[in-house]
Amino acid sequence: MARGPAQGYNPAMSRPLHKLTAEALDLPERDRLALADALINSVEGPVDPAWEEAWLEELEARRRHGTADVRPWAEVRDSLLSTLDSQ
Repeated sequence: MARGPAQGYNPAMSRPLHKLTAEALDLPERDRLALADALINSVEGPVDPAWEEAWLEELEARRRHGTADVRPWAEVRDSLLSTLDSQ
C-alpha cells in the first residue's frame, strides 16, 4: 500500500520536516523501507545478541505451539497506522 505525500503528516512537524517527509513518501517502497530501517536503527542502538537469540527462540516456541499471532505485514502496518492516525 503506497502512501502519498498528503498522508502521514503531524501538524507539529516543522516546515523542513514536512518537506523531507513528503520527499520520503514519494520514494519507491523499497527505498522507503530502507530509510525506515536506517532511521529506526539510528535510535535503537546496537542489537544485543543474547536478547535477539532469546526472542527468536520465543518466536519459534510460539510457532510450534500455534500461539503466534501471524498476520501479513500490510495488515499489521495498516492497523498501526490507523491507531496512530486516531491519536
